[in-house]
Amino acid sequence: MSDTLPTVANEKQIELPNQEERAFELAQRRAKVLASSEIVPKQFQGNVANCMVAENFALRSPFDVMMVMQNMQVIHGQPSFSAKFLIGCINASGRFSPLQYRVEGDGMKRTCVAWAKSTETGDVVEGPAVSIQMAHDEGWATKAGSKWKTMPDVMLRYRAASFFARTICPEIMLGMYTHDEVSEMYAAQPPRSAVSAQEALEQARDVTPEPEPEPEPDLVDAAFELEGEGPAEL
Repeated sequence: MSDTLPTVANEKQIELPNQEERAFELAQRRAKVLASSEIVPKQFQGNVANCMVAENFALRSPFDVMMVMQNMQVIHGQPSFSAKFLIGCINASGRFSPLQYRVEGDGMKRTCVAWAKSTETGDVVEGPAVSIQMAHDEGWATKAGSKWKTMPDVMLRYRAASFFARTICPEIMLGMYTHDEVSEMYAAQPPRSAVSAQEALEQARDVTPEPEPEPEPDLVDAAFELEGEGPAEL
């Protein structure tokens, strides 16, 4: 008598989840815990998907997920970060010395340049200059509630740091914008008027084809009766 157990034909093989699936399930479990907390910002409370997005960014930054969530805001459906968090990311990257600012001029000609030293080469790297004149020309300082009116020097430094990140180390922010940048982008877009929308709707509905022109009468048929064989009596 054989001690081996018979094998069952067509036995289903149990597929174990791969490493990527296990990582996703673990991240989802962490996101559910964060979403159930009352001390996370409101845009994350009860929203597992938003918590997973914050987790994803935290994995690519030197900060933990709680720090990311405290500095992330969703404006018009687009995630954004505070300028202070952006500066912290640059300083914590280890690629540069702490970010410094060079402010020159007065009034509309007041400018600010963010600069730092490369830790690898020791060279000074600078971002583009930002000026009060630029803030007015771009409409940053003229929108309602703009901080450019009350604290221009702070806003100069914040925007100079953003320009530095965009041009010198874009991989740090991975295409993310600051709160002020997102707000200004949407404020610069003119609202769509109800009249133009109504006109577009009417144009879309007007699909009636134009009537075809009637054919011109044949001169030969006009001279002869169509039902007879001879010329028409005049």
